[in-house]
Amino acid sequence: MTIGIVVALPEELSTLSPVKLARGEVFSSQPHIKICLSGAGHNNARLAAQKLLEQGATELISWGCAAALAPHLKSGDLIITSQVIAKGQSIENTHQWAEQISGLLGVKQSLSGHALASNYGLISSSIEKQGLYTETAAVALDMESAAVASIAHEAHCPFVAIRAIADPAAMSLPPAILKALNPEGEVVLGILLKHLLSHPWEIPALIKLGWHFNAAQKTLRGVAKQLEQMC
Repeated sequence: MTIGIVVALPEELSTLSPVKLARGEVFSSQPHIKICLSGAGHNNARLAAQKLLEQGATELISWGCAAALAPHLKSGDLIITSQVIAKGQSIENTHQWAEQISGLLGVKQSLSGHALASNYGLISSSIEKQGLYTETAAVALDMESAAVASIAHEAHCPFVAIRAIADPAAMSLPPAILKALNPEGEVVLGILLKHLLSHPWEIPALIKLGWHFNAAQKTLRGVAKQLEQMC
C-alpha cells in the first residue's frame, strides 16, 4: 500500500510536512506516503493524481481546506468522504476507504458519508454557497477533489477527500482576496498589499478569514499526525 496525497497550496502542504515543494513535485514523507503539490484547480489536481499513480501510489487522497456549504458547519470541522459531486454528477468510490480511515483515525465528528462539491469554479459569496447547497446537498466545496476522484475511478483504486472547513457558509470571501487571486487560484501577495493600501477597511475581514483558516490548519495537522502513525 502506498498512499498518494494531492495537496493544492503550500499553506495546506505545511500541515503535512515542513518540506518546500515546487508545483508538480512529488515528495516521499515516509516509505508508504507520497505527496504532490498540485497547485490550485481541477487541471492541476488531475495532473498531480496521475503523477502519483505513475510513481507507485495505490490509493489517492485529496487533502486540504474546503468552504462550508451546509450552514451548521464551522471552521475546523473535518470532512472525510469518498463521494464527490462535480457539475451535477456524482463520483463515488466503492472501496469504502473513507469509513475505514475515519475508524482507524478515531475521528469522532468527521462527516463521512456526506458529499463534497468540486469543480464548480470559484464560489466566493455566501449567496452562491447557499445556491450550490440547495442544488447539490453537498456539505462543502473545494476545487480539486473531483479531479482526484475521477483519476482514482479510472484507475480502480481507493480514493478519499480529507478536508477541513475554513470559511463558513455564511461568510463571503473578502474582495481583497478575489482581487489578488491569480488564474491558478493562488493569492499574489504584492497585489493583495497594494489593494489593501487603498481599501484598508477590508483588513478586519481578512483577519477573520485568517482565524478560520488557522482553525482548519490545526485540524489538518492533527489528522496528519494520526495518518503517519496509521501508516
